[in-house]
Amino acid sequence: MGSDGWDNPHALPETVRGMIRIVIENIFFFLLPTFLYVAWIAFLQDEWEGLTTVLGRAPLIRLFFAGAALMLAVLFVFSDRTYNSPNDVYVPASVVNGKLEPGHSIHEPESPPTTTAKP
Repeated sequence: MGSDGWDNPHALPETVRGMIRIVIENIFFFLLPTFLYVAWIAFLQDEWEGLTTVLGRAPLIRLFFAGAALMLAVLFVFSDRTYNSPNDVYVPASVVNGKLEPGHSIHEPESPPTTTAKP
């Protein structure tokens, strides 16, 4: 096999681990309003009635929309907004003068397509 990484047995677990982290973060921010609600009710009450009783009386629709709004806001704020063009050239990370330069894209201006005249 070549050096493109397709034969690397460690590539798939690293990719899956990275994707699972992203999914868990999104689920956390989606459920965060519900966690805060349950914690607030537990803080206010003298005797804990149980999780099922608290969730049975919880405004779940409002918590659902609050969680969805929070998750979308987090996705928007932390999204990668680099606006790379398909024509950009990617320069991978490299060591220059003993310092690690991160990978970046170089914007190449679009050249007009060359047309050939047909007789």
